Amino acid sequence: MESNLKILLVSDDEVIHNQILNSISGSYSVQLIQTDDVVREVNRDIQDIVIFVQPDKDVAVESIQNVKSISPATLIIYISKGSDFTQLRNITKAGATEFFVYPEEHSLFMSRVPAIFQNYENNKLKKDQSLQSFTRGRGQIFTLFSGNGGSGKSSLAATLAQTIKVETTAEVILIDLNLQFGGIETILSIESNRSIADLTPVINELNESHIRNVAQKIDSSKLDVLISPCDAEAAETITEEFIAKLLRTCRRSFDFVIVDLPSYINHHVVTALEESDRIFYILTPDTPSLKVLKQFEELAVRLGIELPSRTSVILNKIGKENEIQEKDVKHVLRFPIAATVRLDHKGLQPYINKGEPIRKMAKERRLIPFAKDVKKWGLSVLN
Repeated sequence: MESNLKILLVSDDEVIHNQILNSISGSYSVQLIQTDDVVREVNRDIQDIVIFVQPDKDVAVESIQNVKSISPATLIIYISKGSDFTQLRNITKAGATEFFVYPEEHSLFMSRVPAIFQNYENNKLKKDQSLQSFTRGRGQIFTLFSGNGGSGKSSLAATLAQTIKVETTAEVILIDLNLQFGGIETILSIESNRSIADLTPVINELNESHIRNVAQKIDSSKLDVLISPCDAEAAETITEEFIAKLLRTCRRSFDFVIVDLPSYINHHVVTALEESDRIFYILTPDTPSLKVLKQFEELAVRLGIELPSRTSVILNKIGKENEIQEKDVKHVLRFPIAATVRLDHKGLQPYINKGEPIRKMAKERRLIPFAKDVKKWGLSVLN
């Protein structure tokens, strides 16, 4: 039976990481990444244990300090390629708990691993963790994406964010990364000169205060929204580094970060997908949409975006008249279906035309079918 621990192996040395993987992968699920990706991965998903193999570049101390600053509870095991007392002292001061020299101490490492992992797991289980207690600094990023325009993605993103906000005490922010044309500001009737682009001058020292000063707060639900500049020229000034820093800061400042992505792939979209904890692909039940999903899967493989462990499908605009039904696609999709949302033109369109939020408060008496389905989806996400 595999442990539930999240274990990250950080290594650029194929020989050493193959030895480690061959020795422990039968009992533990281990994710392998390169040294340059460690900070991004820990920002994306808090790890229980990080096994850090000494890199060729002198970045080990800085990398370990970054991991501990993001997740102080993470246990770090350092694998050194030589005996060096100064290195041991620096690595220990940076935050590593265990230190082994390879290949001399491979047997010692293997004999110690079960006890180290078991002790960590026992200590972790002792901590009282409640479903509805949201811990700052460990927010989750949910991105909604579709390769098809008109899939209903923006309406779903706005309603999901409103639902989580009104159904819990969580801090929630909705981010519109449709940088050229926007969309969320129209759906929610937001009129403001402030947008994501206003954070560009302070991106290197970005903090929660900056974000809240630029974000718009919806009066009814108190949801925070970062709107798009709706300007192709301004969009050109925003880099993938900007997107990564923005999402990481929001993760530390909010419990849930809901991101509405445009229906195409560029550097901004790839960065957002890589930073996400969960990716919801919005699929309408028709043959062209299935073809586009297939193309997206193939492109993600070429770009090195990890989809299988984080991606779910949301079937939107479901109705009896559809060419394809849920039962037809359930067994052909690579990703699980997280939710189905009914086609509700009559109920939804008045809200969109008026720019009126669909969810305003908890326990609303009359929810349209669209809102009921999104509420069911939102509650399943919380569980």
